Amino acid sequence: MVRVPASGTLTGWAVGSPGPIGDGPLTRVRRAMPSPGPGDLLLALEACGVCRTDLHLAEGDLLPHRASTVPGHEIVGRVVAVGESVKGFRAGDRAGGAWLRSTCGHCRYCRAGSENLCPASLYTGWDADGGFADIALVPADYAYRLPDDQDPAALAPLLCAGIIGYRALRRSSLPPGGRLGIYGFGASAHLAAQVALAEGATVHVLTRSARARELALDLGASSAGGAYDRPPEPLDSAILFAPVGDLVPVALEALDRSGTLAVAGIHLTDIPVLNYQRHLFEERNLRSVTSNTRQDGRDFLGTAARIGIRVTVSPYPLSRADQALRDLAADRVDGAAVLVPV
Repeated sequence: MVRVPASGTLTGWAVGSPGPIGDGPLTRVRRAMPSPGPGDLLLALEACGVCRTDLHLAEGDLLPHRASTVPGHEIVGRVVAVGESVKGFRAGDRAGGAWLRSTCGHCRYCRAGSENLCPASLYTGWDADGGFADIALVPADYAYRLPDDQDPAALAPLLCAGIIGYRALRRSSLPPGGRLGIYGFGASAHLAAQVALAEGATVHVLTRSARARELALDLGASSAGGAYDRPPEPLDSAILFAPVGDLVPVALEALDRSGTLAVAGIHLTDIPVLNYQRHLFEERNLRSVTSNTRQDGRDFLGTAARIGIRVTVSPYPLSRADQALRDLAADRVDGAAVLVPV
């Protein structure tokens, strides 16, 4: 059922003064309900995933692009109003809003199919208000049609954790039947692992969380060890999801010849000095991952539906978004934290 606040106001959370999550950088806000522009969808929130990027924004690891922005970019909602130029959506449809919000469409990156590198790209929850609220505006051209018959809380993490994990997997150049190492095992990693397993990979998980190691084994990983442990065999590919630069040389040293490490986070602490012979020689590759394209999103959502991806969710009421971020910072979340209106 579509629920629109009867008061005509938006209620949610915004980043006030960025700082340590224990200092309460999120503040409660009440604002006039926004009206959709010509190309927008107005969504009544059904669920919003809590991404580590939201934590980086709240704590100031990523500098704010505007004051008092509502974070959240894994938005699942029902369309309650559409802009006059919108085609393909109507009131009552379920739609998803994701991190990538807009691009210029004409720069050399956009023309080459690499819109994630567009210098004019804008992002939900950073450049415009996101989904830590009961109402959200989403540009229709960057929204995704979502199935009506699935739990919205299970769909929300697919919209960033899933999509960026999928891009990171592709950036890791994992060969068919290859050996993949995953460093850190939160929302994004537990989804990327399932895609890799469905494609025939052997997956080794390295993470500091004992509960995450249990989840990895339950999902089919061949091994699960500590973050700084050596995997039981050389790796063809690795993905670093933990925002810990100290793990870059650890993961590089675990690679076999010509292996590739993809660093999936938008923020990473400083990388220690690398030793060329130990970490890069024998044609080992180090790659970053920057946002995603809309085609990445379409490809991943299709893959997730085909393989029946299993989303592990820790739900929180929207009123406890600050607690969700505190738990995420302390590694107390199993799978993905998701905000739901109550």
